[in-house]
Amino acid sequence: MGKKIRIGIDVGGTFTDAVAIDNETYEILSKKKIPTTHKEGVAQGIIQIVNAILDENNITPSDVVFIAHGTTQATNALLEGDVAQVGIVGIGTGTDARSSKRETNLGDIELSPNKFLRTASTFIDSKKLTEDTIDKEITQLLEKECEVLVASGAFSVDDPTEELKVLDVATKRKLLFTSGHEMSELYGLKMRTATAVINASLIPKMMVTANMTERAVKEIKIGTELMIMRCDGGVMNIDEVRKRPILTMLSGLAAGVAGALMYEKITDGIFFETGGTSVDISVIKNGKVMIKYAQVGGHKTYLQSLDVRTLGLAGGTMVRVRDGKIADIGPRSAHIAGVAYECFDEAADMKSAKAVLISPKEGDPSDYVIVEDQNQNQFSPTLCGAANLLGYIPEGDYAYGCKETAKVAWSAVGDLVGMTAEEAARTALGLATDKLKVVIDSLIEEYDLDPNLLVLVGGGGSAPVLVPALAEKYGENMKWKVAKNAPYISTIGVALAMVRETIERSIGNPTKEDIQKIRRDIIEKTVKSGAVEETVDVSIEVDAEHSVLRAIATGATEFRSKDMTKNQLTPEKLREAAATALNLADTSAKASAGRWTVFDGQIITKKFFGLLKSKQNCVAVLDHEGVARFKNQNAAYVSFEKGNNEDFDEFLYENTTFGDANATIPRVFLFFREKMLDLTGMQTAEQMKSIMDDELSVLEDQEHIIAVAYS
Repeated sequence: MGKKIRIGIDVGGTFTDAVAIDNETYEILSKKKIPTTHKEGVAQGIIQIVNAILDENNITPSDVVFIAHGTTQATNALLEGDVAQVGIVGIGTGTDARSSKRETNLGDIELSPNKFLRTASTFIDSKKLTEDTIDKEITQLLEKECEVLVASGAFSVDDPTEELKVLDVATKRKLLFTSGHEMSELYGLKMRTATAVINASLIPKMMVTANMTERAVKEIKIGTELMIMRCDGGVMNIDEVRKRPILTMLSGLAAGVAGALMYEKITDGIFFETGGTSVDISVIKNGKVMIKYAQVGGHKTYLQSLDVRTLGLAGGTMVRVRDGKIADIGPRSAHIAGVAYECFDEAADMKSAKAVLISPKEGDPSDYVIVEDQNQNQFSPTLCGAANLLGYIPEGDYAYGCKETAKVAWSAVGDLVGMTAEEAARTALGLATDKLKVVIDSLIEEYDLDPNLLVLVGGGGSAPVLVPALAEKYGENMKWKVAKNAPYISTIGVALAMVRETIERSIGNPTKEDIQKIRRDIIEKTVKSGAVEETVDVSIEVDAEHSVLRAIATGATEFRSKDMTKNQLTPEKLREAAATALNLADTSAKASAGRWTVFDGQIITKKFFGLLKSKQNCVAVLDHEGVARFKNQNAAYVSFEKGNNEDFDEFLYENTTFGDANATIPRVFLFFREKMLDLTGMQTAEQMKSIMDDELSVLEDQEHIIAVAYS
């Protein structure tokens, strides 16, 4: 039998990329890029690129155990207004009827300038919710040219019966339909309705694409189910896409950070996916991507998507000159101005140049710099050229260009502002990193990240243009790296992504029964989306401030029996990896459990001329391969046997903070066998114990567990 292969496909607006990855080693076996087949349909391009990868690498369809693709279709449809008109059936009664009617009447949603999602709404008093009444109201919505229906009831998260009555009538009439309770189990009628409406508007177009891509994979005779990338960094099967296409919105952004998380095995980091026009910045903390609710057309939704910050800084960003000084950079890029980069093949004959100020687009200020060479050809000085000139781009990198032509172009800029080429390039790159630093500082504060343990990770075609210079700005303690195969990092993220699902419920003070029920429900939902039940990991959070109980689950589409001893490091190599992860000179191994080893070290800080000393206990937990799955410079740990919970109880008590009104438990992770159990979302010891009872029930009493805690 051949190797087990994972295939990832990233369908972009210009190119379709694909990679084949060894399922056991994560070695990249093949990379491929073809123009996206818009005219013939994206499915045709998928057939072409997958067949090419199979043929060129002697891979048989039966070797493929996972295939997934990411798509920008939902995002593009919203940006371009290429969505269906939606009819909304609002439901409510009594004193809430007036507010329910108002909150389910969204009007037209402006998606982008002069692009709208059109809606029409009706409202039915739930006391009059008969089949005839529903049928009559649906007919009126169809007469207003609505293509998809949404039912949204005031209290459907508690009892969806009323929405299901509308579904029954819509089903009999063979109409496309979605409902509020399917989108979210949280209170908040307007947000729930908006989420359902945006989802519904995408259904007709996405169903066509889903059917075509599913047929394409079957035509190739790949036996495994086609998975689709979600906006939170996971994947789901194609049946779920037909029902919840909204989850594919912004999935292209999520794919890159998924690649950094799975392929680069980042524990705590900030990921930069840098292209030619913009950079997308996202956060990984404790081995998880950071998520927030998305907004569409000014409407808040219950769509949980990657928290991404986008800046108009990238490889092609142009420089601006005012009053004899380099005043700014961007947001316009060479692509937008329609001129070539100064450091790539088109500029090979540039021997001399003079700088000219232009307005790239109508209405833009005329302070953007381009240069004209001796043959009157026009080129743009870019951040990519500046980074090449200053030596940040290694030879052979995708962004590597000609330093000689970059110097000619930046010398022309320098002549304009009284600088050398290198000074002008460094000034422009400094302006870019100043803008980036503002965003990074805010993310560090918002997510309570420790700069000493962070790594800045560059991905995308222009990965080394910004990250090394930004790390320099922070100083020598800031770690950074360019991801391996950076131009393909999004495609790699698609290939390695796990099935992911989230359930949120409006529960203020969840009981043990509430926690156990949401755990059972999220496992069932994740399996329904394509995961094998034995692989599903569940993380549960209690958001006391917003009275939300949240369950997040991830799982694999196939049962993995990876030999964890294959790449096992020696104890000495593990110790070195732990020291690197914690940014210390040395660490000590303290305990092991399953594939995990806990290491610690100390940071001693002297104050008041050395008279006072403070100590910080640094803790890292590494797997056999040397990947730090937890690291913190102020944490505690304990190793205990499953049959001796008293040691854990004492540890939890010692790390609990007691105030006048209540006790605040620490954030806790458990490590055992192959598993890392995240308990950081628990608010009370009782909630924590309820999850531990379920998760640890599979262990023998003598099996060891590592617990780490931090505040």
